[in-house]
Amino acid sequence: MVGESPDGSCEGGESDSATGPGLWHRDRVSAIPVAADVLSDELEVLPLPDVAERLGVPITRVHQMLRDGQLLACRRNGILIVPALFLSDEGEVVKGLSGTITVLKDSGYREDEILTWLFTADDSLPGTPVEALRGDRGREVKRRAQASAF
Repeated sequence: MVGESPDGSCEGGESDSATGPGLWHRDRVSAIPVAADVLSDELEVLPLPDVAERLGVPITRVHQMLRDGQLLACRRNGILIVPALFLSDEGEVVKGLSGTITVLKDSGYREDEILTWLFTADDSLPGTPVEALRGDRGREVKRRAQASAF
């Protein structure tokens, strides 16, 4: 049976065999994209159950948000994590984050490259793009994302 462990990782339902018991699961549900862990160890991160709690949604909705590119996650010590800065103090995804992720993905960036871009200081903002998004400077961040594609 496929389930979710308390840490937010998936368990069961997978098989190495093309005809194994987990095949139905892979065919019916797309995989959650997981970036390489390029985040600083000092950065506050949240396991997926905590993200769901802060957003006030079921964990399956967080999984869908990851599949839809509204959030990004990486795996640290076997646990899927999301940067805490991606969530506002009001319990929402930071305004402009999903649009910025989309622009960067459309420009050919991988998930780990997007995380690196979001957390790399940019003197023209100033600060990092994720800090600028939290400061309601989303248009400026999207302009930088579009410009970085060229």
